Amino acid sequence: MLEWLSANLGTIIVSVILVLVLALIVVKMVKDKRKGKSSCGCGCAGCAMRGNCHRS
Repeated sequence: MLEWLSANLGTIIVSVILVLVLALIVVKMVKDKRKGKSSCGCGCAGCAMRGNCHRS
C-alpha cells in the first residue's frame, strides 16, 4: 500500500487540489445565487431569459 501511495503521490496531490478548487467554485456559485447575483456577467435588459433568471 505504501509503495502504491508513493508511486502515485503526484496524481493524488493534483487530484485533491482540483477537487478543492471545484468545491470552492460551487460554494461561490451557490452563495451568489442566494444573493441574487447573475452568473452570466452581462446585462439583463436584452436577455431573452431575463424573466427566468431573477425574481424582480
